[in-house]
Amino acid sequence: MNTDEKKVFNARLKTLAVPLALQSLLNALVGASDALMLGRLNQDSIAAVSLANQVFFVMTLFTGAITSASGILIAQYWGKKDYKNAGRFLAMAIRYSVLISLVFFTAALVFPEPVMRIFTSESSLIAIGAGYLRIVSFSYIFSALAQCFLMNMKIAGDAKLSVIISAVTVSVDMIADYFLIYGKCGLPALGANGSAYSTIAVEALSLVIVLIWAKRKDTIRLSLKSLTYFSKDFEKDYWKIFPANLASALSWGLSISVHNVIMGHLGSDATASASVTSVAQQLIACVTWGIAGGSGIMIGELLGAGKLDEAKKYGDRFYKVSFLSGLINVLLIAATGPLVYVFYALTSEAKRYLLWMLVFSCFYMFAFAYNTIFTCGVFPAGGDAKYDAVSVFFATWCFAIPASLIAFFVFKWPVLVVYVIMCLDEIVKLPFLKWHYNKYIWVKNLTRDVAD
Repeated sequence: MNTDEKKVFNARLKTLAVPLALQSLLNALVGASDALMLGRLNQDSIAAVSLANQVFFVMTLFTGAITSASGILIAQYWGKKDYKNAGRFLAMAIRYSVLISLVFFTAALVFPEPVMRIFTSESSLIAIGAGYLRIVSFSYIFSALAQCFLMNMKIAGDAKLSVIISAVTVSVDMIADYFLIYGKCGLPALGANGSAYSTIAVEALSLVIVLIWAKRKDTIRLSLKSLTYFSKDFEKDYWKIFPANLASALSWGLSISVHNVIMGHLGSDATASASVTSVAQQLIACVTWGIAGGSGIMIGELLGAGKLDEAKKYGDRFYKVSFLSGLINVLLIAATGPLVYVFYALTSEAKRYLLWMLVFSCFYMFAFAYNTIFTCGVFPAGGDAKYDAVSVFFATWCFAIPASLIAFFVFKWPVLVVYVIMCLDEIVKLPFLKWHYNKYIWVKNLTRDVAD
């Protein structure tokens, strides 16, 4: 890649990655604001809400796989300037996402106590979490719909608008949390339930804004006809990508849920410290997620336009970008770790856990940068999501999860040892990344020439 090509690459990545990173940060702050507010209330509230939110997290594994599979195809058709068929894949994402969200909405609304018992046996956490789930379940459908449009918004070149939407929603969420959790200005102090009500308001607001955007966007024409459009060829193209995306998401996401189950059974101190560490990691990972999202769009557009050699050059360039992202992650942990440690109202034992969890996160987040940018950005852009699914299966389910379960149930090793073992999966995957990249399975044009 010569100097001029690097300038074009850097400029394009900047216009995508910066807004996407900011949006990812602001989205993380929506969840983090709940933890921040509840962290000043009591330890049981933050632990219970963290566990209860695993229901939404698991739902997003399904809806995220749906939108990412659709996004891969939309990006390629967008690069081809075939907006009509790009819109048909958006409609497909909406149909599938609404169906999935209804399933999780029903489970959280009707069976909140049994759901909470999956994650913890402590009655106090179950009671708080069940009340939270009954209320927050109504936000699931709003969120699933909004994410479909936000995905298309980024591909359509309106990533900056998605940042504005996220900035508005995080502001509303923080303000609503403050008034509803603590009961300010004459409002009742609702505690964890207040956080649930604010989440509903935020997701509803986000949905309204993206619907207005879609209505005004010339290249997006959603109608009853497009929402009910069916094509065997399009379904075939979609289902070539979606199962691998879903397998990857479930393999990774369910492992996080297993982490929470183990920590939940290790007690409130372990649960609270792991929850706070997770919040810190989510905030810091925003830079990496922004770059990963940008890489997927950039390479997807090139592949859809038939510029395969140029896509390879961009892929090579992302290795240097990944290293820089990993260093940024480490520096951010070093800078924010002390602030996180001081802020939360945790027991002395939980704070001890938190300190060492943050130290190990430096290694974890460096490896995370490399793996995420390629397995969630570069490779899927050409429909290659299988590698991520396979790597997660072996590194997580054949190594990290069994080893941590044995450490916990059989050897009864200390909390911190169990935690480190659980988080070795990203590091284990790292040596195999370059080997798969050089196969160039991901260099593929997925579009069709459709007359209709």
